[in-house]
Amino acid sequence: MRPDRFKQVNLVPNFVTAFSLACGLFVIFKTVEIKIVPTYELIHGALILLLISAIADFLDGAIARAMKAESEFGFLFDTLSDAITFGVAPSVLAIKYLSGLETEGKWLFFSLACSMVYSICGVLRLVRFQILTKQSRGNQQEEFKLKRAFVGLPIPASALAFSSMLLFLSSEYAEILTKELKLGLLNGYSLILAYLMVSRWKFPSLKSLHIRVPSFNLIFLSVMIAIVLFYGVLYYLPLGVVSITFGYILFGAVLTFIRFWQGRRFRKLTEKK
Repeated sequence: MRPDRFKQVNLVPNFVTAFSLACGLFVIFKTVEIKIVPTYELIHGALILLLISAIADFLDGAIARAMKAESEFGFLFDTLSDAITFGVAPSVLAIKYLSGLETEGKWLFFSLACSMVYSICGVLRLVRFQILTKQSRGNQQEEFKLKRAFVGLPIPASALAFSSMLLFLSSEYAEILTKELKLGLLNGYSLILAYLMVSRWKFPSLKSLHIRVPSFNLIFLSVMIAIVLFYGVLYYLPLGVVSITFGYILFGAVLTFIRFWQGRRFRKLTEKK
């Protein structure tokens, strides 16, 4: 009876992973199905689905840890799901959008290459994360480092940043931009995100957050901030998600620079001694 109970528990986080994968597949199939250039409404819906997938991706691991139902199957399933949902879906959406800008053949090929580089780097990011996780098992210090910060930009954050930039370029806020500038911004942003995913930059992890509630005032302030963020994302989705993802990337860049500067100062002090 106990093994059956274990199987039922393992089914819950895997179902959440399957839901996240279904959202990514829907974005891909819907994008391929349409014959016209993706409209603002379509990209808006795709971004919402990717946002839901990112939340589900966070929850499946949290549920598995809470239920003590972590398994090798779930770990591999989650990795493959992330590769499709966050590595392939944004690239397919971007290629469909860029093909509708009536660009020349060489520029369209360059756009295809940029999207391919993004997807490849996303898969490499997931493979490296999988290897680091396996190597850290049994080593509490290494496991704590992985929980504290990600090595390289997490692929869900990268997918949201890529898709939100695409939504911004297709919105009314970017109507003044030329076709060539839109092309350059999206391709350049995809290459930057691709580099950040495979880089050694450190980005903070939500797993390291330990929320304490010392007073009612802090609870009230947190609720008000959450309402403001929710309002911004709901009514100003292009600017809201772009600002949040860019802020996260900028925060990781600042932390990386601080670590680099401290390490450089430490090496100088050691050499002087």
